[in-house]
Amino acid sequence: MGELGKENIPTDFIREIINEDLANGKHQTIITRFPPEPNGYLHIGHAKSICLNFGIAQELKRVGARCNLRFDDTNPSKEEVEYVESIMEDVQWLGFSWDELHFASDYFAFYYECAVDLICKGLAYVDEQTLEEMRTARGNVTTAGTPSPWRGRPAEESLALFERMKAGEFADGRMVLRAKIDMASPNMNLRDPVIYRIMRAHHHNTGDAWCIYPMYDYAHPLEDALEGITHSLCTLEFENHRPLYDWVINNCHVPAKPRQIEFARLNLTYTVMSKRKLLQLVRDGHVNGWDDPRLPTVSGIRRRGYPSAAIRNFCAHIGITKFNGMTRVELLEYEVRDFLNREAGRRMAVMTPLKVILENVHDDEVLTCELQEHPEFTDRGMRMVEHGNSLWIEKDDFMVDPPKKYFRLGPGKCVRLRGGNIMKYLSHEVDQQTGEVTLVKCELLKGTAGMPTPEGIVCKAAIHWVDGKRGKDAEFRLYDRLFTVEEPDAVEEGFVSVLNPESLHVIHGKIEPALSDAKPEEFYQFERIGYFVADRKDHTDRKPVFNRTVGLKESSSKASI
Repeated sequence: MGELGKENIPTDFIREIINEDLANGKHQTIITRFPPEPNGYLHIGHAKSICLNFGIAQELKRVGARCNLRFDDTNPSKEEVEYVESIMEDVQWLGFSWDELHFASDYFAFYYECAVDLICKGLAYVDEQTLEEMRTARGNVTTAGTPSPWRGRPAEESLALFERMKAGEFADGRMVLRAKIDMASPNMNLRDPVIYRIMRAHHHNTGDAWCIYPMYDYAHPLEDALEGITHSLCTLEFENHRPLYDWVINNCHVPAKPRQIEFARLNLTYTVMSKRKLLQLVRDGHVNGWDDPRLPTVSGIRRRGYPSAAIRNFCAHIGITKFNGMTRVELLEYEVRDFLNREAGRRMAVMTPLKVILENVHDDEVLTCELQEHPEFTDRGMRMVEHGNSLWIEKDDFMVDPPKKYFRLGPGKCVRLRGGNIMKYLSHEVDQQTGEVTLVKCELLKGTAGMPTPEGIVCKAAIHWVDGKRGKDAEFRLYDRLFTVEEPDAVEEGFVSVLNPESLHVIHGKIEPALSDAKPEEFYQFERIGYFVADRKDHTDRKPVFNRTVGLKESSSKASI
């Protein structure tokens, strides 16, 4: 298992069940699994399941607990190797490693044998109805289903047809294999569910060896049983599927009997968590790929700069419950900000550059400013930053006609350079066409660095800056929420109708020289601005690209996934 740092071990009803099973001797060890279907990229909801399944195994190392990674690849029409590889990378990035790696497709022969056994027992039959006929005959929550005309088909006949299905003698959709359970059951999942269908699609793992594929509800319990899973943990939408899960386990020859337990999935404000909807956003070009930092995909939040430890802390914070609810994205942002505040080194960058000339500093003169690497941890030491007779400051740090409580630079005002001397306003220049200030001239009050403000000088603020000669050009990507409403899934016109057109702003500014050495995925606090990360795909030393992860305070930025 990967090392998870010092996060507290959570408690919840699932862990209580597991600990009780260990205490009473029902199980000597615990085996969990994380079973994604490789039909898309993982999102932060999956991260909750990952932290639960792998976390339990790690917490119970003392009894030899294990957690498998298993790909439920029983529908080749939607699955790709790209998704398999991305899922493996995401699990490892989150800080976990699997004890065993499995594919549901490794067990195709076993599923087939179990299906043959069910047919021989009279518990499954080949149905030749169309999908529409089956859907109509299934009934609804108030009306019992109507048995298929093929429900009484002799086992020998169903067995022969099933073998011909496997041999590829029938067209896709021509017939299916159904479990014979109860067409009058109040649980719709037990009304003779389809357990095999004909599908001619190339499989990433088995190639073209099969043209019939098992349904998820049939294959999943068999996979769990084969791997000796003790506790099969899944989200609440599978609660009504549990009777079918148990039916498969009880009626097939399996080496173990796992227990399915359901918990509430993660629902996060200002985003969507459906793989289908995320795929739509990607395919329709509303975002720039699965790892777009505005998406809640694991690869997206990683690229955004959310640390994996903060994601684990977030999952521990929200906990595991039996009740569906909506989690505010601000809680996720809090965990990210809390982690970065402790860990991120401080650097200076200017988003909207305004040139300043220090009139009393010579062209070849170099002054040194002393700044702390991290103001809360003095053991991280100090760093030296140099500047000459020109600087870049934020446009907002200068005003021609400042209000009364404006303490930065303006006519008749002084301001301190972060870590350095005080500078005093002398004059400024304005573009005659736009009316914008293009240059500010100041006098540097040398000898005031690290010293109290001299008598007669009013200076109540310090501003960040970048050296005019040594500073580097950089691209900054400022991300905001992808949707304009808290629950885009609930919008009658559809979630796409509430996409935020202002969810990304790309601007170009300046960074201090030390940031040109930043490696992809290195994160920093840009003083007075926010937390940023060097983009893991586009950042280079020649073209620095930084993504805004989150603002310094909750009120300072709406930046979020």
